[in-house]
Amino acid sequence: MLVSDSMSKIVFSINAKASLSKAITLQQKCQVNMFPVLDEGKLVGVITDHDIQRASISDKIALDTHEAIDLVSNVLVREVMTPNPITIPPDYTVEEAAEILLSNKIAGAPVQDTKDNIVGVLTRSDVLRVIILLTGGNIKSFQYALRVKDQPGSISEIVHVMRDHGCRFASLLFSYHGVPAGSRDIYIRVYDIKDDVATKLIDKLNEIATVHYVVDTISKERKIIIG
Repeated sequence: MLVSDSMSKIVFSINAKASLSKAITLQQKCQVNMFPVLDEGKLVGVITDHDIQRASISDKIALDTHEAIDLVSNVLVREVMTPNPITIPPDYTVEEAAEILLSNKIAGAPVQDTKDNIVGVLTRSDVLRVIILLTGGNIKSFQYALRVKDQPGSISEIVHVMRDHGCRFASLLFSYHGVPAGSRDIYIRVYDIKDDVATKLIDKLNEIATVHYVVDTISKERKIIIG
């Protein structure tokens, strides 16, 4: 899935010469945690809720209400923003974008096209939403976590067994992270099966793989079944 399909397309921005009080008002009105800062239409920074909190009046300073209002009115956005922001191209995959956010320890970034136009904003919430959709986490299902041999046909054998038991597939993922050489872990979400079939399937799968666990989100109360 591309960033252009997952980003927030409605972009709220603020001028670098605007006051901090205006930024606070915009943040509260638009309910966003980050928005681009522009100077003559050019992206020069971003201002986040963290920047605003950092620039806000310290609780160690005793000020009355009028003094506080005057202070935030006199502070400019360009004085508290994060300059030279990291941007993400709209044709990057969400996985590539997530790696950028993670490696730079940021919660979001403007999405900028090849003409330097801001076409959206991608935040951590947008990435998490995509993860839920791609993994089938939004579908009531059984998730099977298994370890199989890392060889051709190992996954197709698992899929064949599950199909024979009437499973419909919501997602199939695999990982080599923390897995011994010669093996890989797979995570399969299936639905349209009943509890008794889901339990019987564990024994059948253990004949050709190792079932780590099964998570049931179909039942009224979420439960985990140990394989």
